Amino acid sequence: MPQAKVESFELDHTAVKAPYVRKIIVENGPVGDKITNFDLRLVQPNEEAIGMAGLHTIEHLLAGLLRTRLEGVIDCSPFGCQTGFHLIMWGEQDNEAVAKALKSSLEEIADVITWEDVPGTGIESCGNYKNHSLFSAKEWAKLILSRGISTDPYERKVI
Repeated sequence: MPQAKVESFELDHTAVKAPYVRKIIVENGPVGDKITNFDLRLVQPNEEAIGMAGLHTIEHLLAGLLRTRLEGVIDCSPFGCQTGFHLIMWGEQDNEAVAKALKSSLEEIADVITWEDVPGTGIESCGNYKNHSLFSAKEWAKLILSRGISTDPYERKVI
């Protein structure tokens, strides 16, 4: 049986210019619900990868920070390649609004967040609670912000 096509495996990872926010698709559910899937690419594919401890901490922080900035967040999950996240939201969502929310969230990580602010870092609330680094998360957030977040994956349209 042939495997279903996965959009992200069809993306030319050598043509994109990270960091960016890319609307992958708006899907329609069987009863009319819509979900939007975004590619939040933080670093250039095949050139950099965010270390797992820093990526893990960014994941825990974005889970709450994006929900305070955007309505309809279902999930924000890291890519296995460690270059960014999938953001899945209810409804048809705006690319620029997501980019602004991501930028604001990274600014908060870089400049405001303390260890006490990082949710889910205890043995009871995390499946790998020892694998976090706020220092790494802050350093990556600063680097990503210094490069600017684009609303287009192929042309630098920095917000």
